Formats: sequence, C-alpha cells, structure tokens
Amino acid sequence: MREDTKTISIGIIMNGVTGRMGKNQHLFRSLLPIINQGGLRINDYEIIMPHIILVGRNSGRLKQLSKESGISEWTTDLDSLLKNSDYSVYFDAQTTELRYKNVKKAINSGKHIYCEKPVALNASDSLELYRLAQAAGIKHGVVQDKLWLPGLVKLRRLIDQGFFGKIISVKADFGYWVFEGDTVPPQRPSWNYRKEEGGGIILDMFCHWRYVLDNLFGPVKSFTCLGATLIGNRFESAGKPYRATADDAAYAIFELENGIVVQINSSWATRVRRDDLFVMQVDGIKGSAVAGLREVWIQPYSATPRPLWNPDIDNPLKFHDDWIKMPTNEIYENAFRIQWELFLRHVVKDDLFSWDLLEGAKGVQLAELALEAWQNRVWKDVPDLE
Repeated sequence: MREDTKTISIGIIMNGVTGRMGKNQHLFRSLLPIINQGGLRINDYEIIMPHIILVGRNSGRLKQLSKESGISEWTTDLDSLLKNSDYSVYFDAQTTELRYKNVKKAINSGKHIYCEKPVALNASDSLELYRLAQAAGIKHGVVQDKLWLPGLVKLRRLIDQGFFGKIISVKADFGYWVFEGDTVPPQRPSWNYRKEEGGGIILDMFCHWRYVLDNLFGPVKSFTCLGATLIGNRFESAGKPYRATADDAAYAIFELENGIVVQINSSWATRVRRDDLFVMQVDGIKGSAVAGLREVWIQPYSATPRPLWNPDIDNPLKFHDDWIKMPTNEIYENAFRIQWELFLRHVVKDDLFSWDLLEGAKGVQLAELALEAWQNRVWKDVPDLE
C-alpha cells in the first residue's frame, strides 16, 4: 500500500440484519469481507472503509449478532441514529411491511439509501420513495442480486456474443418445497405466508423477474399471471399452527417489447427435479442455453439432435447428453458483495449505478399488476413509470 493512500470511512446504518438475508448475504458475505480485506480499493490512492452500526428492534438478537460479527456498535433507537452525521448511508433489510416507513425517514434525514426489495408494499409508495430521494439529491439503490449470479453472468455473455442469434423464447422454473413446520422445520419465516405482513411469492419474486427480464432480454410489454395458495396450513418455528393467507405459487406468461415470449413458474410448494433451484432456458434460432444459479449448458444449432415422436418405443436419444457445459474461466464473487461494492463506489466517487429506487419501483409495479391479473383473470399491459 502506498504511504499516501487515503482511507475514506463511510458510516453505514444496517437495519434489519438480524434476519436471514441481512445477516448472511449483506453482513457476513458482503461488508465484513470488505472490511477484513482492508477496505475497498477504488484507485491507487484511495480505499473505502465501511463503518457499520447494527440496528434492530430486539436488543438480545443485536447483542448476539454483535458478538458473532465483531461489530461492536448497535442500537434499537433508529430515530436518534438518523440524526448522526457520522453515518451517511442507510441500509434496510427489514420485513417488507416496515421498509417504506423507515426508508422514507432516512431520506428525509438526508441519508443515502440502499435497500432490499420489495422497496414497499405497492407501486405508489415505491414511486414516492424514488421521487423523494431525487428531490433530496441523495444517492439511492435497490438490491438486484440475481444480475451477478455466475449463471446469469455467463448467460449475459452468450447474449452479448450473439450465440443465440434471434432469441424467440425464455422459460424459467424457480422454487422448492418449503416444509410446513409440523414435522420438519420450515426454511422460510412465517411472515412470508401472511399477506397482511407483506408476504407472498408474487411480491417477493416478481421484483426479481422484472429486473432479470429488463436487463437480459428487454422491457416487459404485457403479461398474465395465475397465483395460488397451495398449502393453507403452516406452523411457526415454535410449532404453533397458522393459516397461510398469501400466495405460495405463481405461473406467468410475459410478452416483451421485442416479441420474446417468457414463461416463469415460481413455487414454494414443488419438489426439485432439475439442475438447480432456479433454471432458465433461452431458445434462439442459432442455439439454446440452460442457466442455473452457477452453471450454464449450451446447445448450438449444429449440435441439435433431430428427435422423432414415437411413444411406442423407448426414446433412443439421451437428451441431457447433447448439451455442453460452459467452462468457468474466472472467479465469481458473491453477487450481493459485487453490488455493494458498486454502490459504495457510487456514493464516494459518483460512479455509474443504474439500479436505483425507480428500478425497485418497477419490480413492485410488476408484482402489483400480477396480483391484479390473477384476481381479475386478465392480461395486463405494463405502462412506463415516470
């Protein structure tokens, strides 16, 4: 390190990091590794060093997290902390129902905003946060982690290289069996299955699907969606039964502005017999690809088999054998960490950062329209947000 290297300390209020996502992905796999490596080097002369304070509603859980992480500073008094000029960034990973209120307070306190999705329970509130942030002149971003998954990074590269030729369709399958909680502990918190607490797979996952489609394939023009609550009775982690009021599955068909047709199934009530918990197949005139979270398999036109329909005999083709696994030619960092580094550079050096509160509002808009399409059994256009 150069003797004249400048360390730029940036105070970050981390609210809601006692939960699974905030603790694991944002604290332990993103910011702590940055701190432990000596900060984020942005050029030959400057290093960004995050300075974290943990915030939550449960002092006991905060004390335990402080002990586990080595982050000594914590508080349950968010309002007082927002007045502290030592902290310029507010991060929110709370449950969805709490996010709008606290992000709004942070904006009004002049903090830069970085938050999980969904940014609010409805598109109107989400758009209000964007407009308030713009008026306040602060930096703002929303977590859109799937864009940096190794599988989707490889898929993006294939698109940029023209591997597919003209893309004609996309189909994706996401989900797994989330145990009810009576005999096997559930993998997701109970609020995910309560509509009144901001739960539901549509509000959760359609925010992801919006930015994945927009960034990889093109803007969504129109779509339809059928949701379902397939498992009505679930149990708290302590064994107390409750009635699920939110959707745990959704089946959608999208038409993109460029004519590509997309099908996406999302379910917390399905058993996995595919390569990964999320699999996306892209079909083009010149070739096809199947992407999981980390791996991608390709089949160019020249290696496409010629199957014949004959149900009276065993199929002589072994279809999985005709796909080529793409090599992994580089080391992929944690997707959440990559976006954190980009946001920190954006705050300190004003580097380009496209994934702002408006992009977050677009995700909530799609989820809101999906719920309307399901309720009214209609096809919905997706208007521009301004």
